[in-house]
Amino acid sequence: MSAPLLVELLTEELPPKVLARLMEALSRGVHDGLKDKFFLAVDAEAKSFATPRRLAVLISNVLDKQPDRQIERKGPALASALDAAGKPTAALLGFAKSCGVDVAKLEKRSGDKGEYFVYCSRQKGEPLKQHLAAIVETALKKLPIPKVMRWGGGEAQFVRPVHGVILLHGRKVVPGAVLGIKSGNKTRGHRFLSKGVINIGQAKDYEKILKLSGKVLASFEVRRDAVTKALDVEANKIASGASWNLNRVNELVDEVTSLVEYPVVLAGGFDKAFLQVPRECLIISMQQHQRYFPLVDKQGKLLPQFLFVSNVKTANPKEIIHGNERVLRARLSDAKFFFEQDKKTKLVDRVPKLANVVYHNKLGSQLERVQRIQKLAIDIAGRVNAQKETVEQAAYLCKGDLLTEMVGEFPELQGIMGKYYAENDDSKYAHVAVAIREHYLPRYAGDALPLNAESISVALADKLDTLVGIYGIGLVPTGDKDPFGLRRQALGVIRILAESKNIPSLDVLLLLQVTRSYFPNAVIADNVAQDLHAFMLERLKPYLREKGFEPDEIDAVVSLNPTRMDQVLPRMTAIKEFRRLPEAQAVAAANKRIRNILRQAGGAPAGEVDSARLTEASERKLFEEVRALDGQVTPLLKSGDYAAALKRLAGLRPAVDEFFDKVMVMVDDSAVRQNRLALLNRLSNLFLNVADISRLQS
Repeated sequence: MSAPLLVELLTEELPPKVLARLMEALSRGVHDGLKDKFFLAVDAEAKSFATPRRLAVLISNVLDKQPDRQIERKGPALASALDAAGKPTAALLGFAKSCGVDVAKLEKRSGDKGEYFVYCSRQKGEPLKQHLAAIVETALKKLPIPKVMRWGGGEAQFVRPVHGVILLHGRKVVPGAVLGIKSGNKTRGHRFLSKGVINIGQAKDYEKILKLSGKVLASFEVRRDAVTKALDVEANKIASGASWNLNRVNELVDEVTSLVEYPVVLAGGFDKAFLQVPRECLIISMQQHQRYFPLVDKQGKLLPQFLFVSNVKTANPKEIIHGNERVLRARLSDAKFFFEQDKKTKLVDRVPKLANVVYHNKLGSQLERVQRIQKLAIDIAGRVNAQKETVEQAAYLCKGDLLTEMVGEFPELQGIMGKYYAENDDSKYAHVAVAIREHYLPRYAGDALPLNAESISVALADKLDTLVGIYGIGLVPTGDKDPFGLRRQALGVIRILAESKNIPSLDVLLLLQVTRSYFPNAVIADNVAQDLHAFMLERLKPYLREKGFEPDEIDAVVSLNPTRMDQVLPRMTAIKEFRRLPEAQAVAAANKRIRNILRQAGGAPAGEVDSARLTEASERKLFEEVRALDGQVTPLLKSGDYAAALKRLAGLRPAVDEFFDKVMVMVDDSAVRQNRLALLNRLSNLFLNVADISRLQS
């Protein structure tokens, strides 16, 4: 018999930021556990549930008993199982004993590697009740829980105390104990809107019963959808076209969905006087500290209203709204006070005090770091045609806001507040203020890039100083640990160099070497520039995968250790176009053959091709075509038209095919051999100016 199976853990409030992951992991764990034990029908499907106080999974078509199964255990090969006289060896006797039978009960089978012994038996199916509790326990142990806790006098451990366990198959409770709690079919509803214990009569009715009797929307997806729709409705009530979709919105919606069981969206407001405070301060206060949704009008202007999600439905929500407004008013009052106080001290006067702030005990103070950033930014400014005076001022002031009250309260506002304070200090600081704000960009994957040459100069200097300094003293990221955000900083440098269109090309290895020169020699490892370049190339690979390029295409470019990030994307695009050519596969295979020949010959020959030694018609033809194409391709490479260059080079296929059909490269005559190797090397180098296409898979 098959029936739906319900598994529920009733708990104390679960961590909201990991609730969705716990739900998915439990559903997957229970489903896979049942499948491994042969309790699932072919069409069984799992539906997961999660609220602040419960994790649950409902799986359709679960068998109450395993089917009987034919079990086979493979034993030793015939050669090792029987001795010369045909008697069982110790290996065969030991295998029979482990199976609990005599040797006579074993069968012989034939396989690819000859005959072997096998033990066959029919295993009778076992009931669900013998396995379900253990399956659930195993699934719980695999949940992505950073820390567990104990409660009461027992030894059970989980992310939060567990108060009830449901193991319900159809209408029947499956007996068992999970985390020391006996299974049943009873749960509880909403903490305030529901009263008493709720009996789940049938597993399939779980979601409906909780909604009607418990005032709980058990489905995370249903609850999230209800939140987003209610936010839209309330926003439009406040102002036509008003929007709550500001930055961090998906994360915030998920978080509030994880905090409520019966979501109710309400609207509140605050004094318009607070709008004089920078909007970023207000938004962070509302979103990150209070989990409110700020509102903007059609023009993107912040409104003095906000939305929030309550877990209680009441006929008169005025007290709830008033309470939330009172809490927010205190937050915004602090922000306004900090802003007014901070403006009383100029940024330029704060910078010397950075000498009292340790950046790292091996790398000195924040002031010493600022001085390095300033020197490096001025150096980069000269390379990208930026206004050096603006760059010098912005680099000197860029960390001044670290000592402000506002950034002390809201660290996320580094750079953003520096811009506002710089503008407040001097109206001439408009360009300086922009560079201060943008020097942290990009802050995360997909974030905007600094737009002008001045901002780019300071942004690169800041990131390169972090990379060379932290990496150079041996604090290299390991596994998923990257406390200084070096992977993020490396990706930021890659994106700026690869995607910025309004600056001249820069060599990343040269920039790393220049950055290294501004540190004391005794502190930073000598080979840091080369090591960091390799580290950055590893970060380049996932960046290119996200752009839609295939692994072998990425390998073809990254294997050449490029230092010009601005050339990487055009080369990748050229390879993708090259692959569509009918000659592509044959030309790639020929390049692979060339690379193998050169490798077997001990590497590329030192000399040039001597045309006088080209005796075969096929090698002379290839030489002439390579020489002609060299002149045609070089201008294309200089202009960055890599796709056109590869298309021209693909035209060499007939000459290359003829060369390999009619010419022996590795002849006894060393002079002829070296000359032919030199010809192949010249041909290979033409392709290597774009990519190592020998790495492309067929």
